[in-house]
Amino acid sequence: MKPRDLALATVVSLIWGVNFVVIHVGLDSMSPLLFCALRFGVAALPAVFLVGRPKAPWRWVIATGIALGVVKFSLLFAGMAAGLPSGLSALVLQSQVVFTLVFATVLLRDRPGPRRIGGVVLAGAGIVLIATQLGLDRPLGAFLLVVAAGAAWGLANVAMRKAAAADMLNFMVWVSAVATPPLVLLTLTVDGPAYVWSALRGLDLVAVGAIAYIAYLSTLLGFGVWGRLIGRYGAGTVAPFAALAPVFAILSSALVLHERIHWYDLVGGAAIVGGVLLGAVVKLDLPSDATDARLRPIERV
Repeated sequence: MKPRDLALATVVSLIWGVNFVVIHVGLDSMSPLLFCALRFGVAALPAVFLVGRPKAPWRWVIATGIALGVVKFSLLFAGMAAGLPSGLSALVLQSQVVFTLVFATVLLRDRPGPRRIGGVVLAGAGIVLIATQLGLDRPLGAFLLVVAAGAAWGLANVAMRKAAAADMLNFMVWVSAVATPPLVLLTLTVDGPAYVWSALRGLDLVAVGAIAYIAYLSTLLGFGVWGRLIGRYGAGTVAPFAALAPVFAILSSALVLHERIHWYDLVGGAAIVGGVLLGAVVKLDLPSDATDARLRPIERV
């Protein structure tokens, strides 16, 4: 990779890592469901009128929008709101590696090789180590919500593999558009119109900045740059950089939120990141060419 593109891949991973701190900040001002609805609504509008028609089959755009946008992020935000620290949430969310392998094997009849199985075992061991250290500062319920978010992410990864979207920015904008109406309906049903109206009226600049960050930087800019890098170099070269996101999440959470880093978080985190790196490349039964390689990365936050 050219030095400029190497820097771009690292910056995108940094944006995705810091995203967890931004989520923590945003959750101080609004409910998880409202935050999700605003995140995807802002990402979809007005971009949906600028990127053109979906370039992937509608059924996979809808499936990804529900699994990723509605289920995964609602559970992740709920888990963080319930008390799981930001940096730890970024690590636990990587349980998606395990679920992706299981769902791909069952639903796609995928045959994982020794490398991917080894990565899943290593990542699973790291998650188990972290799970043994749950306590008052890291509630079991919050942990399980984020693990469930990892499972939803695994399903979304299967849908994304079937979609085989060549234009990731176009794909994510339409995924955001699909996710927004169900999230708005859920927010109005669970939180109530009175709460939604009150929360929207009470948004300050910090909350607006949090929404803008995860909608524009994390979603649109992040996936736009990521898709271009994959088109230029192939997923096998670019995908491993995404494993830096949990590292940046832990560091930024420690610096900004003053979250403590324990030895078991470091050991478990190293195992999870190592497992993600081992299993970061997923083979697809597609013709190989210079712009759309047979390998695609596991989608990130």
